[in-house]
Amino acid sequence: MSETASVRPALTDLTASELADGLRRRSFSCRELMQATVDRIHALNPIFNTIVNMAPVEKLLAEADAADADLASGKVRGWLHGIPMAVKDFADVVGFPTTKGCELLASNMPTSDSILTARMKAAGCIVIGKTTTPEFGLGSHTFSTLWGVTRNAWDPAVSAGGSSGGAAVSLAQRMLPVADGSDGMGSLRNPAGWNHVFGMRPSQGRVPQAGMSDVWIDLLSNEGPMGRSIRDVGRLLTTQSGFDPRSPLSMQMPLGWKENEAVDPGILSGMRIGWLGDLGGHLAMETGVLDACREALRHLEAAGAVVEEVPLGFDPKQLWECWLTWRRAGAGPRVGALMQLPGAKEKIKPEAQWEYECSRGMSFTDFRQASQVRTNYYQHMRTMLDQWDLLVLPSAQCWPFNAEERWPKQIAGREMDTYHRWMEVAIYATLGGLPALVVPAGFHPNGRWPMGIQLIGPYAGDAKVLRAGAAYEQLRADFIARRPAEVTPSNVA
Repeated sequence: MSETASVRPALTDLTASELADGLRRRSFSCRELMQATVDRIHALNPIFNTIVNMAPVEKLLAEADAADADLASGKVRGWLHGIPMAVKDFADVVGFPTTKGCELLASNMPTSDSILTARMKAAGCIVIGKTTTPEFGLGSHTFSTLWGVTRNAWDPAVSAGGSSGGAAVSLAQRMLPVADGSDGMGSLRNPAGWNHVFGMRPSQGRVPQAGMSDVWIDLLSNEGPMGRSIRDVGRLLTTQSGFDPRSPLSMQMPLGWKENEAVDPGILSGMRIGWLGDLGGHLAMETGVLDACREALRHLEAAGAVVEEVPLGFDPKQLWECWLTWRRAGAGPRVGALMQLPGAKEKIKPEAQWEYECSRGMSFTDFRQASQVRTNYYQHMRTMLDQWDLLVLPSAQCWPFNAEERWPKQIAGREMDTYHRWMEVAIYATLGGLPALVVPAGFHPNGRWPMGIQLIGPYAGDAKVLRAGAAYEQLRADFIARRPAEVTPSNVA
C-alpha cells in the first residue's frame, strides 16, 4: 500500500464515500476497516451505549475477508461494499433480534430482512449489530429498561435525543461512517441536531416500509439516512428509495439525486427561505435556541438567499390535536398488541401505556376529523412552498437535557402537558409528509451542546432539500467539521 497508518487519517474518521473510494483503490482492506471499527466501538460503546447485539468479531472479520476476496476478483457489490453498518433496532435484520427497545421483545428474531435492510445489504454493507432506540421509538430521548441510556456524543451527561439516538451518537463519535434511522416526531432530526450530524426525514413514501400490520394509514413514521456529509446522506437515501409493491403507497417518482453530484453554493443566491422560528410564540423555546438557528440563517443570507420571518398560516393548536389523534391511532395498537403478554404492565414504559389507553377511547369520527385537518394542512403547505423554496424551523425546542431525566417537564417556564409536547417542533414536516433535512446550526454558549435547523421542502422535493444542504455544508465546512473531544472511561466524569 502506498499510504501508511502513520500518515493517513484513521479509517474511522472517514465518511462512507471516502471509505468506498479508498476500498476501490485498495488503499486499505475491508478487514482493516472492520478491525478499526470494532476497536473503536469496543473503546467507546461502554461510555455512550449506542450499539447493541453486536455480532461476534470473528464472524465480522470473516465477512470482511469475503468482501476483500470479491474486490480482488473484480466484483463490487455496491457503493457500500465492505462498509460496516449497524441498523436501527426497529428494522428487521436476519440474525439479529428486533427488540424496539422493549424487554418483551428481547428475543424477537425476524425471519427476513426489512426492505431497508435488504437494500443496504444489496449495496454491499456488512451489518455488525443494531443501534439503540427508546422503547417503541416513543419519546426523543434514547433510553430503555432493556438497553439503558444512550448518551450525547458531545457531553455524556445529557440526552442524545431520539429515537435514532444510537445512530446519531455512533456517527458523531466515529463508531459508524453512515447510518439509517426512522422518524415520526423528529427521530432522525432531533438526534442529528443534538449531535452535530446530518439527518433526513424523506418525503412520505420515498422509502418503502413493509411488515407493518397496516400499510395504508400507519404512515407517520418514515425511514431515512443519517451521515457526516450530505454526499453520504444523498447516496444512502438513493439506496433506500424506490417503489416496492409490498408498500403500496411508496413513491414511484425518482429521487433525482446524482451519486456524485457537485453542488455549487451559488444555487443559494436568490433562494427564498421562510423562517418559521417559534411560530409567533406558540412554541416554547429555551434561551439561545433561536439565536443558534439565526446564526445559520445569516450564512444563507450571506450567500444570497432571501430569508424572511413568516407566519405558519395554519392554527398550530388544531394541528397539535390532529397530531395527538393520529399518533394514538398508530402507536396505541402497536403497544396494545403486547399488553396481554405476561409482565406487560411492569415491562412496558408508562408513556407507551398512555398512548395505548388514549387510543382505546378513539372513534372513527375522531380519526376521520384528524385526517381532514391533516389534508387541509398538506394543501396549505403545498401552496406555501410554491411561494418559498424552503421553510426553516429549529430541530429542537430545548438544549440536550440531563440524561437521567425521562423528558423535560418545562421549557422556558412553560409546563409540558405530555411526554412529547417538548418535541412539537417536529410535527410540521411530518403532518405535511414533507422532506426535512437537519443540518448543524450552532452550539450552546457552553460549547458542548449542539443545535440544528430543519430545511423543509415541498413534497417529493428531497433532492432540492439535499442540494440546499450541500451548499450550506460548503459554506460552513470548518464549523461542520468540528467533532467531539476524544474521551475514555477514565476521563468521563
